[in-house]
Amino acid sequence: MTTTEATATNFDLTEEQQQIQQAAREFAAEHVAPKAQELDEKAEFPVDNYKMMAELGFLGLSIPEEAGGSGFDTLSFILVVEELSKACGSTGLGYAAHISLGVTPIYLFGTPEQKQKYVPQLCKGVDDAGNLTLGCFGLTEPGAGSDAGGTKTTAERKGDHWLVNGRKAWITNPHYAKTCIFTAKTNQNPKDGKGITAFIAELGTEGFKVEAKEDKLGMRSSDTAQLVFEDMKLPLDAVAGGEPQVDVGFNKFMKTLAGGRISIGALALGIAEGAYQKALEYARQRKQFNKPIGTFQGVAFMLADMAMEISAARHLVYHAARLRDAGRDFAQAGSMAKLMASEVAMKTCTNAIQVLGGVGYTREYDVERMLRDAKLCEIGEGTSEVQRLVISRQILGDLRNV
Repeated sequence: MTTTEATATNFDLTEEQQQIQQAAREFAAEHVAPKAQELDEKAEFPVDNYKMMAELGFLGLSIPEEAGGSGFDTLSFILVVEELSKACGSTGLGYAAHISLGVTPIYLFGTPEQKQKYVPQLCKGVDDAGNLTLGCFGLTEPGAGSDAGGTKTTAERKGDHWLVNGRKAWITNPHYAKTCIFTAKTNQNPKDGKGITAFIAELGTEGFKVEAKEDKLGMRSSDTAQLVFEDMKLPLDAVAGGEPQVDVGFNKFMKTLAGGRISIGALALGIAEGAYQKALEYARQRKQFNKPIGTFQGVAFMLADMAMEISAARHLVYHAARLRDAGRDFAQAGSMAKLMASEVAMKTCTNAIQVLGGVGYTREYDVERMLRDAKLCEIGEGTSEVQRLVISRQILGDLRNV
């Protein structure tokens, strides 16, 4: 029995959530896992798998039906991220980024017109020509991320349009995206997030360029690239949320990241579970001195720690998702979930390789890929150090001016 199977009933998943979880698990086993290693080696994006996910309604899973989505809750979405990530971290990452960062902020903060124009197509995921229509999110720049004052991308109001110049880095899904919601400086002296505005732009807009895919250590079959804006003209109504949101968009992005951290927690959780399952299977089958190596205390204790820590991380991730579904403050819980699950994933993958020994260090087994993928979870959407900063400030208060 795996950790997931052993503990799922303890979380009181509804029948609907269990059905979504099972559908995702079956899809991942049949379509994602068999291709994961090859796609990693080729650094190839799994277009066909995303088109199948679109048919299943996964690409708008946690967006309400009246907005064009599938109408499931955050926890259901988290369960799908987890199951996909057990098989392939890259697929889990692209999927999580699409919904958490590409679709959700437009649904939450867009004007009624923006929601109607973009959200249904993003949830559908494929246009009439059969092309993917994913969403992407542009906050990080080569020299700025959580530091609003470091934002270099600018948007100047020029009569009936905005003129945008700048660059965004480490963007997920841009080559397969229909839209990008991104930040730009609209006041030359931004302070405490003010002076930063969120905009929505369509891929293919003149002056909007997606550069070549990044060559990464892990998450190699996910799509990551830089965006370049060179005198890109956007209409005045491209401001996410409309005119009242000019100069105050950064806080909206911080709220978006708070939700995205839950999905990165689920991504890390899935990777950890996948590595644990590989190690458990190997410890049962591999024999030394005529005994399964799982009978040796050194191996058995590593597996026990994996199971315990994955279960603890799962509690935090699911708890954060449920807080969000209940409409309660989930920022601290989301940071805790991401931080713990990410570090559990790194430790679990490292120890899984240790259990497998020499073969774990080769590409014959998936765990080396899982280790490379897991590292991203400690970096993306706020590093582990940033999460500790967020948590410490929430429990201590801001002591900088005391």
